[in-house]
Amino acid sequence: MNSEAILEETLIKRSQQKKRTSPLNYKERIFVLTKTKLTYYDGSSEKRTKKGSVDLQKIKCVEIVKNGEVAIPCQNKYPFQVVYDANTLYIFAPSNESRSVWVQSMKREIKQNASIVAKFHPQFWQEGVWLCCRQAEKLAPGCEEYNLFGDISRKPLPPIPGNKTPGKTRRPPPPPPPTEEEEVTEEEPKEEVVIALYNFDGMETQDLTLVQGEEYIIVEKCDVNWYKARNKYGEEGFVPSNYVTEKTPGHLDQYVWYCKGVNRNQAEQQLRNEDKEGGFMVRDSSNPGAFTVSLYTKSAGEGTSSIRHYHIKVTQTVPEQFYLAEKHHFNSIPELIEYHQHNAAGLVARLRYPVGKQGRSAPSTAGFSYEKWEIKPSDLTFMKELGSGQYGVVRLGKWRAQHKVAIKAIREGAMYEEDFIEEAKVMMKLSHPRLVQLYGVCTQQRPIYIVTEFMELGCLLNYIRQRRGSFSTENLLSISQDVSEGMEYLEKNKFIHRDLAARNCLVNDSKVVKVSDFGMARYVLDDQYTSSCGVKFPVKWSPPEVFNFCKYSSKSDVWSFGVLMWEVFTEGKMPFEHNPNHEVVMMVTQGHRLYRPKMATPNIYDIMQLCWHERPEERPSFAQISVMIRDVLEGDS
Repeated sequence: MNSEAILEETLIKRSQQKKRTSPLNYKERIFVLTKTKLTYYDGSSEKRTKKGSVDLQKIKCVEIVKNGEVAIPCQNKYPFQVVYDANTLYIFAPSNESRSVWVQSMKREIKQNASIVAKFHPQFWQEGVWLCCRQAEKLAPGCEEYNLFGDISRKPLPPIPGNKTPGKTRRPPPPPPPTEEEEVTEEEPKEEVVIALYNFDGMETQDLTLVQGEEYIIVEKCDVNWYKARNKYGEEGFVPSNYVTEKTPGHLDQYVWYCKGVNRNQAEQQLRNEDKEGGFMVRDSSNPGAFTVSLYTKSAGEGTSSIRHYHIKVTQTVPEQFYLAEKHHFNSIPELIEYHQHNAAGLVARLRYPVGKQGRSAPSTAGFSYEKWEIKPSDLTFMKELGSGQYGVVRLGKWRAQHKVAIKAIREGAMYEEDFIEEAKVMMKLSHPRLVQLYGVCTQQRPIYIVTEFMELGCLLNYIRQRRGSFSTENLLSISQDVSEGMEYLEKNKFIHRDLAARNCLVNDSKVVKVSDFGMARYVLDDQYTSSCGVKFPVKWSPPEVFNFCKYSSKSDVWSFGVLMWEVFTEGKMPFEHNPNHEVVMMVTQGHRLYRPKMATPNIYDIMQLCWHERPEERPSFAQISVMIRDVLEGDS
């Protein structure tokens, strides 16, 4: 360390020049802090080369960055920021302790600067927007008060006028800053304890095995899909985030009777299949944040069975309490369930037998391990052929002789391979119970392979065609709800499908429908998908703005979803079956829409018609569609 250096350490710097962020924009640099400058050098060569320097007098803000759910594509996961002139320098430290030392040391050096900011941005500038307040102007004023001495564990300021950011409330005046003699230290974060919902057998040396029901401590939240955890023996490793849940009474996932994402129709099917007196589950109500107890009894009179749905009600008192029967109030839902397991107290039966999680298969993981997207061909075993699509042959296979997977061999000339391989790294991070999971790709040979979750009952279009006449309206609406929930997740993550249709959804052996092939249409080379403007789209599922301007958005996916709902409620008919594509373009442009299927009630057809508004901005979001479908399914439950 040179004689006047205060700190010196190898850290990682994010490029300030690139608009889009990728792993290539993160460079390892040797950072040196002196009384006058923050300088960074090329750390990859033996001979140190100066790459940049910031005059400390020009620095306006030094602070940690609240990461939220942004995946950091480098090994250092503790970001902080240095704001100077019109620039924001993002630096990534290897540990919380390292970051704290750098931030506190630099704050001490700049405290006399004349240009210290009053407000700053606590989250990243990424993809042309501030993630904390969604402002799209890089030099926009900050949205949270800056503390020259302490950390940022405080409530944000009110939103900037004209910038509608929900949830920002006025905070009380901050406490006076500590005197110079006081030691400024960050509070030690509390350990987060989680419970394993499923067994997980780590396949890589970096993974940690999970045992269902056991407790673990979260060491680091690497990204939204993978955590680093520690078991009771002190062993650490990566675990999928959707296999664990926080250990608090408010988190119902840990209880065997809670069935997240199960609607009224699915609950009734499961309870009838079990056919046990007092069979019950707790599920989400149609109103967000509310819950319903679904209860099965055989003694409904005259030898018949029935299912009752009871809303869990909440008192207006402080603290709030929960109840099913007016006389019996409880501080938590688990306490309420435990009481009614022993006392009917106004219900048709006691809650005798929890139905739901027993035997339910574990969810898919985003890849087979953390940041593992390249799969070795030698790890794959090829089994029977499942079919062939526009990309090539699809086979059932196994990864490392254990995990069943679907393997698509991409035939030469079927897609823009290089572009897809880059996008696959992004697509792997998309993980939801209603999306077919992409596990990885084999790119080191030709043909390349795409490895995905295996869905036993195949494509949704064939599934409904082969079972025509066996569906109720509620069954078909449940199928539509599954798809809308998958699309709601894509919409939330600003990912456009571009080819949503029944043929691009798959069904597993639990009859759960999942959205597949999202975003793939951009990479297909296929004449039937090519329009006059050279962009690929399936005409009969596409809205006017795609015909006319090749303009894709989540709202163009909403139009396609309306057509998919029509496919579902006609049990697999071809939209505009008697009209060629050029006629469909003309008909839709003139305002013609698909007719109401016999199995679709008027309120279900209303949802389809909302999806087919000519103006994209008048179409509902997928979040709104999911609520509308849930309301129809729940009825007055």
